[in-house]
Amino acid sequence: MTATGDTHRAIEAVFRIESARLIAGLTRIVRDVGLAEELAQDALVAALERWPKTGVPDNPGAWLMATAKHRAIDLLRRQERLARKVETLGHEAEREPTWAEADFERVLDTEVIEDDLLRLVFIACHPVLSTQARVALTLRLLGGLRTDEIARAFLVSEATVAQRIVRAKKTLAAARVPFEVPAREELAERLSSVLEVIYLVFNEGYAATAGDDWMRPALCEEALRLGRIVAGLLPEEPEAHGLVALMEIQASRSAARTGPTGEPVLLLEQNRSRWDRLLIRRGLAALARAEELGGTVGSYALQAAIAACHARARTAQETDWPRIAVLYEALAQVAPSPVVELNRAVAVGMAFGAEQGLAVADGLAEEPALAGYHLLPSVRGDLLARLGRAAEAREEFLRAAALTRNARERALLEERAREQEFPA
Repeated sequence: MTATGDTHRAIEAVFRIESARLIAGLTRIVRDVGLAEELAQDALVAALERWPKTGVPDNPGAWLMATAKHRAIDLLRRQERLARKVETLGHEAEREPTWAEADFERVLDTEVIEDDLLRLVFIACHPVLSTQARVALTLRLLGGLRTDEIARAFLVSEATVAQRIVRAKKTLAAARVPFEVPAREELAERLSSVLEVIYLVFNEGYAATAGDDWMRPALCEEALRLGRIVAGLLPEEPEAHGLVALMEIQASRSAARTGPTGEPVLLLEQNRSRWDRLLIRRGLAALARAEELGGTVGSYALQAAIAACHARARTAQETDWPRIAVLYEALAQVAPSPVVELNRAVAVGMAFGAEQGLAVADGLAEEPALAGYHLLPSVRGDLLARLGRAAEAREEFLRAAALTRNARERALLEERAREQEFPA
């Protein structure tokens, strides 16, 4: 690899790290997230032209911000807007400070960067956007992922992702979404939108809904990074720590969740020595922090507590299934859903016997939300197999295999169906 190639890789790595802070700072200044991203991209192009000749500067983030600052000034002057903005600011200065030369000098201040980053989080995950648009915009602005990377991660076309991002920016501009952290009375509702986006990104990485891969680790890593940022920026919000705890503990199993050829390995069959103990410790610490903050225990903290039961068990046989069943009951009260009830069926089956678990699962048979959900017949198949009802179990596994869109999971379910032909 040439020196120029090494420099280009270094530039891409730096931009991935710095882009969110860069766009956040520029958005505060120009009050337009789309324009801020364009300015950040202009700074990246300048780095690609300059750094191979001069080397990567000691403070690349500052260099990128200074370059973007000058591009912004040039742009405003070219469009003959600078004078009008300055005049407007002169009238409004006492009421609301906004774009000014001094703002550029404050952008690199650590406290200002953190404030701007938090504001950008709430813009990218604003409820005015569709869930798909929020996910795409968050990964683009805060994750620094390219459009093609997002498209590959979610198995959609690059044009589809690009369209979602463009529409999201236009929607934010049309809605005049302010660049601010929501007021305290609005924070809980808006924060739930932010955490939902991060949770969706993590889940898609942890158990891909479609395609040939069981997991997409890059998405898990990105969600964890974003979750840690939010928890760091909002240290008194227990659900932010609850979500981080959940993701840390779940991610700790990643190395054990697939076999040598990428095939799925189910939780109870995993080699627990391959679980990442550092991530488990970090997850348990985040869970403890969420619990210390008090208040109503939220859905992410409860899910993290369930994950912690698995993490603390040295073997599958030592798992505290009765506690997990109780935690799922609590989760059903906080965030009722058929999927939560299906998970409770698994826990009840493990804690109190397959017959009781099957009774819970059978109660969901007519649930419209689960009509095409492959995990309902999968769970029923497992419970029926444990009850020795092999023929019925085989039919359920085949039904689940037909419903899933993930090739790895389909192969696993078909194998489980074959096992019922000659049960042990």
